[in-house]
Amino acid sequence: MVGEQRLTSNLRVIQHAWHFWFGSSLVFTVVNLGVVVACFTP
Repeated sequence: MVGEQRLTSNLRVIQHAWHFWFGSSLVFTVVNLGVVVACFTP
């Protein structure tokens, strides 16, 4: 019973971390694309 609960909480933490990394990498990509477009736009 205790092991199951620990596994569930670990999965939840991993899921939150995945969402965090996915969101931050998406923002990073969008910002970089904006900078590149601004550099190449006369």
